[in-house]
Amino acid sequence: MAKHHDTSAAEVAGDASADAALARMGYKSELPRNLGMVSILGLSFAIMAVPYGLSTTFYITLSTGQAVSILYGWIFVSLISLCIAASLAEICSVFPTAGGVYYWSAMLSPEKYAPIASWITGWLTLVGNWTVTTSINFGGAQLILSAIALWRDDWAPNEWQTILMYWCVMLVCMAFNIFGSRYLDFINKLCLYWTAASVVIIMVTLLSMADVRRNAKFVFGHYENNSGWADGWSWFVGLLQPAYVLTGYGMVAAMCEEVQTPQREVPRAMVLSVAWAGFTGIIYLIPILFVLPTVADLLGVANGQPIGLIFKLVTGSASGGFGLLFLILGIWLFAGIGALTASSRCTYAFARDGAIPGSRLWSKVNHQFDVPLWGLVLSTTVCCLLGLIYFGSSAAFNAFTAVATICLATSYACPILISLARGRKHLKDAPYSLGALGWVINAITGVWIVFAIVLFCMPVEIPVTPTSMNYASAVFAGFTAISAGWYFIRGRKTFTGPPVPKDVDPVAATATDTAGVPPSTETNVQLVEAKKDDF
Repeated sequence: MAKHHDTSAAEVAGDASADAALARMGYKSELPRNLGMVSILGLSFAIMAVPYGLSTTFYITLSTGQAVSILYGWIFVSLISLCIAASLAEICSVFPTAGGVYYWSAMLSPEKYAPIASWITGWLTLVGNWTVTTSINFGGAQLILSAIALWRDDWAPNEWQTILMYWCVMLVCMAFNIFGSRYLDFINKLCLYWTAASVVIIMVTLLSMADVRRNAKFVFGHYENNSGWADGWSWFVGLLQPAYVLTGYGMVAAMCEEVQTPQREVPRAMVLSVAWAGFTGIIYLIPILFVLPTVADLLGVANGQPIGLIFKLVTGSASGGFGLLFLILGIWLFAGIGALTASSRCTYAFARDGAIPGSRLWSKVNHQFDVPLWGLVLSTTVCCLLGLIYFGSSAAFNAFTAVATICLATSYACPILISLARGRKHLKDAPYSLGALGWVINAITGVWIVFAIVLFCMPVEIPVTPTSMNYASAVFAGFTAISAGWYFIRGRKTFTGPPVPKDVDPVAATATDTAGVPPSTETNVQLVEAKKDDF
């Protein structure tokens, strides 16, 4: 009993410390702090959903290089993503708020440019959150429907069937976020075990049941370009697959206000999740490459999702193929729930600073369910409307994946490049410090993201038709027009960016000190005060 009492007291003290630090950054704590590092790690890992993400985008690398693109593209982007995650983690340890990159851009910028920097970054991350949620759940809907084709080879869903299934999975994910909000900690942790078990089961099943196996020369050295692009450029276009999968780790910053010691736990979760995702991807991809059926048959799948056919051909039966596909669908469910969770928190955080039309409504927290309910509703509605693009283009999924990758990558770049341009002076005493390597890691991050913005607007294959066109640039331009229009209508008159603390509340400071503030929290306060001096 005494141990339970001590633990409860420690949790209360941790909550008080985190809430006091949040108050110093200008916000009131409204969400319960019931998530730990393992839970945030699980959420980040769930959003990336490595086996699911690689499975639904497999058609990209089958066209743009096959084994060499699949394996080495994954390793290359995993290393780049570690640099980005480490750069974000360092900043997050100084400014742990649900605003994430939006808040960081404001705090790291000079006073004159803070509002516009936070506005641009905020809209980029908001659109990135919405489109990554759309892409995850749209791909999930396609994957569910592809299961039917395991028994009916010539069947492919029409547009209405796909859209209705997509809306159904969006509503399921929203229901989990509302009625299962108190169990998000358990759901996030369960994702880690389900994913690990699924990868092992799939790996063992494929390698043990395959009648024909590729040799090591094919797995580690075969390159075949069917995209229409020049060979070298085709490999880079194929990087959309790993870049899309390894992009959601920064979204978990939106959960900072639901973690007891966010300045320590959230940065660790970001970096560890990317490292674990990179390893998971390698052990998932190599067995698939060893048993890969004829590529022409996979690219000719009517429903556009070849992974089910791979499982069916290797196991020798539709039932066996569905058994393995069911494991992937389980991973999708964790990803869909997690992405919508992060999107709703991002919407809530951006709305409470008045940056979204109707902000008063979207920033309300429903204390019955302990979630920003209307922010969740808005995120779900926007995602459902984005799905309508599928009526105009069968390559809509390409647009969703590309826009999500571009927007999130660009939003990550904003605070990193602002910090780099200002000599990284606000990060000198960061609790999660990159030290002398920070300059190099930040520079690698910036160069890659600038290149990726151009790269991922490219269509996967040429020549391009109206239905196969990558409409990422059009979707991106549409949201840019909405953001710019709202800024000139209202934002430039009323939006001043997130609150910048002017002083420290002595009552909060005393309460925090007696609760035992970790040194990192005190460092946050000192750095925020340094930010004031810059202004």
